[in-house]
Amino acid sequence: MIIVNLYIDGGSYVYTHKKMLIFTLLPIQAARISCWPDVKSFIWLRQSASCLFDCTVIDVSGAKVTTGFIDQHIHITGGGGEGSFATRVPEIQLSQLTTAGTTTVIGLLGTDGVTRSMENLLAKARGLEEEGISTWIYSGAYPADSGHITGTLRSDIVLIDKILGGKVAMSDHRSSMPSTQAYASLAAEARIGGMLSGKAGVLHIHMGDGKRGLEPVLEILETTELPISVFRPTHVNRNPMLYKQTIQFALQGGIIDLTCGMTGSAIPVPQAVKQALDAGVPLERLTLSSDGNGSMPKFNENNELIGLTAAAPRYLYEEMLSIVKAGVLPFDKALQLITCNVADALKLEDKGRIAVGKDADLIVWNNDLTLNKVFARGRLMVDEGQAVVKGTFEN
Repeated sequence: MIIVNLYIDGGSYVYTHKKMLIFTLLPIQAARISCWPDVKSFIWLRQSASCLFDCTVIDVSGAKVTTGFIDQHIHITGGGGEGSFATRVPEIQLSQLTTAGTTTVIGLLGTDGVTRSMENLLAKARGLEEEGISTWIYSGAYPADSGHITGTLRSDIVLIDKILGGKVAMSDHRSSMPSTQAYASLAAEARIGGMLSGKAGVLHIHMGDGKRGLEPVLEILETTELPISVFRPTHVNRNPMLYKQTIQFALQGGIIDLTCGMTGSAIPVPQAVKQALDAGVPLERLTLSSDGNGSMPKFNENNELIGLTAAAPRYLYEEMLSIVKAGVLPFDKALQLITCNVADALKLEDKGRIAVGKDADLIVWNNDLTLNKVFARGRLMVDEGQAVVKGTFEN
């Protein structure tokens, strides 16, 4: 047994009690946070038990210490493919995530549900978890009739531990152009799957630039009994028209996800957050995600591909800081958008906060708000900004 001990003095940013934070890393169990009342008693414990286990104390007195980031929209098997086989983005590597402060991911598929499969996505999620971080996934891709591992979205959510909900595209020329009823049926599958399994059971909706925008969701809310909590639109800051609809959706009780690093006609994240808050949207209904490792295609007026780049996981961390630097929110409030807000929205009860019993996902910050150390489930993954644990096939 290895015990890793993190002493955070009263001058720290998030954890302000003068107690010892202890997290225990066992071979078969993720590290959890617990407390020790004072340093002297812990030193006694360490000395008396030194013959039984190794122990490391990391003193970060005066440093900002926060929980790790949760990225709820990331293409862990790679996105892209809109410009033929050579434009498929490669699978993500562990250190791309940890050096960006991300300790929890929710992976998904995109346009390509043919050469990228749900089985591949599930395997990649399990692989990343073996390498040290926490992972979940959504079932499905852009089409409403995407294949599911067990045959249906409902049973995928119920029977497969990693699956939290479904994925579909809306108002996008790359979607399967489903009817409003098809969207409603898919949302119902996600909801019932969540009810039966105790999971979030959400429908994660890729929003495109189409003129309908969020209208199918708004129609479903008016004409069916489905609750607003099932629908989770993302990329909502893609254009002003869509974002105006989305703010009304959030004011009705919906949770909306802003995408980091978007360009073109997109509303910059700091501006989008301010607009939502000024309109009266509670902070708890806003989240950010990176779209990391997904393609960022550029289409002309005829929807023909004319350019392609890939999104970076670090966009999540960079955009959170941009909100702070723009004066929209203080650091602790901006942090909610990529930590506790996401954890609460997806029912990830062990994530999103520094508290006794939570997973030991921790970030130690430098004074200039760069990342010094990153712990994932109690394991030191990044030290002095450099990855000390790398993926199986990283150099």
